[in-house]
Amino acid sequence: MEKRLLQSEIQFKALFQFASEGILVANKEGEILIANPAVEGLFGYDKGELDNKKIEILLPKKLAHQHIQSRSEFNDNPKPRSMGSGRDLFAVKKDGSEFPVEVSLSPFTSEDGEFVIAFIIDISIRKKLDADIKQQKIELEQLTHDLEKRVKDRTMILEEALQQLEISREELSIALDKEKELNEMKSRFVSMASHEFRTPLATILSSLSLVSKYGEIDEKIKQQKHIERIKDSIKHLTDLLNDVLSISKLEEGKTTITLEAFGIATFIAEIIRELKLLTKRDQKIVHTHSGETDVFLDKKGLRIIFFNLISNAIKFSPSGSIIEVNTVVNKKQIKIQVKDHGLGISQEDQTNLFQRFFRGANVTNIQGTGLGLSIIARYIELMDGTIDVESVVNEGTTFNIALPNNLENE
Repeated sequence: MEKRLLQSEIQFKALFQFASEGILVANKEGEILIANPAVEGLFGYDKGELDNKKIEILLPKKLAHQHIQSRSEFNDNPKPRSMGSGRDLFAVKKDGSEFPVEVSLSPFTSEDGEFVIAFIIDISIRKKLDADIKQQKIELEQLTHDLEKRVKDRTMILEEALQQLEISREELSIALDKEKELNEMKSRFVSMASHEFRTPLATILSSLSLVSKYGEIDEKIKQQKHIERIKDSIKHLTDLLNDVLSISKLEEGKTTITLEAFGIATFIAEIIRELKLLTKRDQKIVHTHSGETDVFLDKKGLRIIFFNLISNAIKFSPSGSIIEVNTVVNKKQIKIQVKDHGLGISQEDQTNLFQRFFRGANVTNIQGTGLGLSIIARYIELMDGTIDVESVVNEGTTFNIALPNNLENE
């Protein structure tokens, strides 16, 4: 039995002396009874130098008073406390330098009294590693944030580039469509011009030869007939050139609107009187009017609208037919209706009716530039008005126009 006790004592001393952890024993008054070499080395004391010293010698001075109170509370309710136990503890070496530690306490009682065994570990390296890891985490988070920002910025730049590319693509598509439209318009113009200009020029040349011939043989009636043909052809050429010049000015934005007050009934009567010279046999132009007598509009533009619509009605209506012109005026609006009982316009052709150089499939054998309705539509647009068409093939066509009357703002 004594041998086993001796062996246990030897083993305990060996464990105490050679343990890598710092171990010390203190009484309940906080006096250090014994400290192993690991504690003495850890705190920088010589062998036996800590014996009988207060445990507070190992603590920073600012914590000494607090520790005395904590020790008193521990003595009132002693129980084992594991390493760390959620606290940041600091110790102080003999040279005054502080370092972080973990301390576990194990109270025990013997016949000599109550004691506490303290196990102390220097965790400076661990704390530094924790601090390094924390700093690395912060730096990693910052790096991640910077990287995300750079990705976001690059993504935004890429999106903007893609948007700009899409805009450029759309602009290019629009430009190509416009170029295609322009080329088609040029082709239609060349086709129209080659036909519409060639015919009256040929008529003029042949009639001039016949005028000269009939003049020599004194055929006054036949000579006068060909002079009238020459006049008609020159007028037709003039109308063609006027249409081309009008659409050119409208497209280039060189046409301006000039508002003035005038009587609508007298104005239309003058146009009808002029156009009666173009009517076919027994054709009649009938004008009805209701409402206000005066309007405040662009006179030139309105004349072009009436002249084109009525001359078209004459051209595309048979002899003996009636062309109806109706106007209704109040202080805010002017409604115009031009109705004929002629060839009519197919539903398919009505969708392209106001396009430049467009001509319906059923009127290709009748002289015309295909510009008149396009010119009308542009003038109505400039005057903030609207135009629509109702038509049935072989029954006739009705154009309805609404224009603002600016008489109140004169």
